[in-house]
Amino acid sequence: MKIVVIGGSGLIGKQLVPILQKRGHEAVAASPSTGVNALTGAGLAGALAGASVVVDVSNAPSWEDAAVMEFFDKSTRNLLTAESAAGVKHHIALSVVGADLLPDSGYMRAKVAQEGLIRAGKVPYTIVRATQFFEFLGGIAESGVVGDTIRLPTAPFQPLASADVAGALAAIVEDAPANGTVELAGPEASSVAEFVGRFLAATGDKRTVIADPQARYFGAPLDDRGLAPVGKNPRLGPTRFEAWVGQRKA
Repeated sequence: MKIVVIGGSGLIGKQLVPILQKRGHEAVAASPSTGVNALTGAGLAGALAGASVVVDVSNAPSWEDAAVMEFFDKSTRNLLTAESAAGVKHHIALSVVGADLLPDSGYMRAKVAQEGLIRAGKVPYTIVRATQFFEFLGGIAESGVVGDTIRLPTAPFQPLASADVAGALAAIVEDAPANGTVELAGPEASSVAEFVGRFLAATGDKRTVIADPQARYFGAPLDDRGLAPVGKNPRLGPTRFEAWVGQRKA
């Protein structure tokens, strides 16, 4: 079947498209670089013609509060409208575990708004909420820099490899629409501070990580639910952190 991956040239999209192609699907990478712009609507009608499934793994170019809200609002509205016209049977959107628990984050507010549009729309859907990716651990470390140290929350954390996200999305493509939410997480759980400390040690970064219950996550406070799955049966990626580090070094 034809599957259009919105954001197909990004971190997840460029891994998802070849997986789908190997499974025998007609997978199309759609992004501004290929002439498809969900934010403006340009190229959507042509890209979605004949498509059965659309997977939206796009991300906002700017995370400033107003800009990120505009991106997810407009692009999602344009996608849903184009999908309805094209007869798309399944809309899959990648979101973030615990997005509704972080109202102080403009990015998370935008993701919650995106999810609301999808739920209210006419296209059958699956919202896939993933925990943070191993690839983002360096950025999380930099967000907590205070002088010569890195101060990060002690809240629960269960990140996963981006390759495992792509693999899970490929399987969900072949499932019936859940008309609900699926959670993805990594196989190991610890605190934000501990996991980032492991990342820094693995990359030879000698800076000290201070575990601080009051530290914020990109400006947002975390409660005891942290950035871990909130449901009882999340899908767990198979790749453990040490294996991911070994793959990167190789």
